[in-house]
Amino acid sequence: MNRLGNVLPQACARRHLASQFQCSRARPFTSTPASLKATRVRRAAAGKDKINYNADVFFDEKPDPDHVDYARVTANDLEQCTAPPTRVKMLVRDFIEDSLYNPNYGYFPTQATIFTSSDTIIDFNSQRNSDQFQDEVAQRYSAYGMDEDGPGRQIWHTPTELFKPYYGRAIAQCLVAEYLLKYFPYEDLVIYEIGAGNGTLALDILDYLRDEYPEVYERTHYNIVEISGRLAELQKDKLLPQHPCVQVTHKSIFHWDKREPAPCFFLAMEVVDNFAHDMIRYDYRTLEPYQGLMTIDANGDFGIYYTRVTDPLIMSFLALRRRLGHPPPLPSLLKSSTMRSIYNNLPFAPNLSTPEYIPTRLLSLLRTLRQHFPRHRLLLSDFSSLPDTIPGVNAPVVQTRYQNKMVPCKTLFVRQGYFDIFFPTHFERLRDMYEHMLAQPLGQADITPVPTRLSPLASSASALSTGEGFFSSYLPPNRRPPVDGVASASGLPVGERKSSVFTHAEFLETYADVSSTRLKNGENPLLDFYKNVKFLF
Repeated sequence: MNRLGNVLPQACARRHLASQFQCSRARPFTSTPASLKATRVRRAAAGKDKINYNADVFFDEKPDPDHVDYARVTANDLEQCTAPPTRVKMLVRDFIEDSLYNPNYGYFPTQATIFTSSDTIIDFNSQRNSDQFQDEVAQRYSAYGMDEDGPGRQIWHTPTELFKPYYGRAIAQCLVAEYLLKYFPYEDLVIYEIGAGNGTLALDILDYLRDEYPEVYERTHYNIVEISGRLAELQKDKLLPQHPCVQVTHKSIFHWDKREPAPCFFLAMEVVDNFAHDMIRYDYRTLEPYQGLMTIDANGDFGIYYTRVTDPLIMSFLALRRRLGHPPPLPSLLKSSTMRSIYNNLPFAPNLSTPEYIPTRLLSLLRTLRQHFPRHRLLLSDFSSLPDTIPGVNAPVVQTRYQNKMVPCKTLFVRQGYFDIFFPTHFERLRDMYEHMLAQPLGQADITPVPTRLSPLASSASALSTGEGFFSSYLPPNRRPPVDGVASASGLPVGERKSSVFTHAEFLETYADVSSTRLKNGENPLLDFYKNVKFLF
């Protein structure tokens, strides 16, 4: 069973927030929060209700009086909480991040179990067809036992586990090909991986390098950045006895504060789908965006309200999107002020747009890469589309495993820690954001000496960017601006090749040994599965 289950009746739990925040238990999700109902009753009594309103939210410049005194918190503030809080309010991204990563009750530290198909490698060539292959996977799932009452063990698999060791070897071949072309023998092979799960991908990569490229393996440094303490210990136990070149750091990548001056490869495989997003909606009268804040009252009930955008990260994302020419998800008809006026006078027309989930934490990752890994090469893979999402633009799947079945929900208001929340990634827009970020000069606060050791590829000459036009009158469109102080292998300031987007099959056809995963009837699950996954490299 993968992370995407069949559509089943909604069976979601609901949680809530409040001031001088405390911890509370969840109650079943039943209906609209009582505080929201009271708000509508007061408005109706005061004659302030409108024809044009949203049935699911209240929309004022100030929060409802019941919530105005709640403590405003972030996911970092809640890390010391041993149970979900009450009487608090927070941005949607902080709620998602707390639900998934809180060290005491978050989904990944306490609930998630990554499927491991045992030490026996599946013999793909002996399988008749994909049906027999899936039966084989199902038998290995059965080793985890059956769920009884309540939410079951949260088991899901990744391509790394399903196609081991061939998937990991394909990633290794991609990295070593680039390394041999550009850096060997002058630089070490430095790899960073975030969210390494069970450590299987790292193990398969390092085993492959040790067996096939021993001269490269001797110069390999493999660094894992892992937010889950439980998984960090599992990774150490699995990897260190066999590969002393591994270093595991128990830390969120968003708290990373060390600068890596050497060329390195940065892996984010099946990770960014669980990065927290913010929710915004647009006022159809002015097209102004509003940020969503979630509230949890003393009884544990959720609410949500909208305010003008004041969060710096949301503002940065929206500004970057405008700069790149990525339009907001608004009907083109409403770009005209005349048509907006007509629309807003229609009976029962919503005054706010459909919720949009924006990848603000993904922007944080790009900033971290730009600042702390100036000579990195990013290899990222994840879902490009998802079924069974909750309502909204770029909305997530919210699901849990219940009595051996994956149950998708219709709302984000679910008990913290018991539900997986994961988003699709728009890879073409991500590529544009990423390349734009890398093209920007570092701010004065970010400037530190680059190479800390001598390298044949390092230059002591003046900044390359000042002379990049000496050899040609233009910078090739498929190249980034050069990194100051660092020459290319040819000595010319041509910069790194820009990233491209590949489908799952395109990438693996290039780097994988596809003959090892071919079934008897000619099907190849390594290429045929995960059609909603893409790569950025």
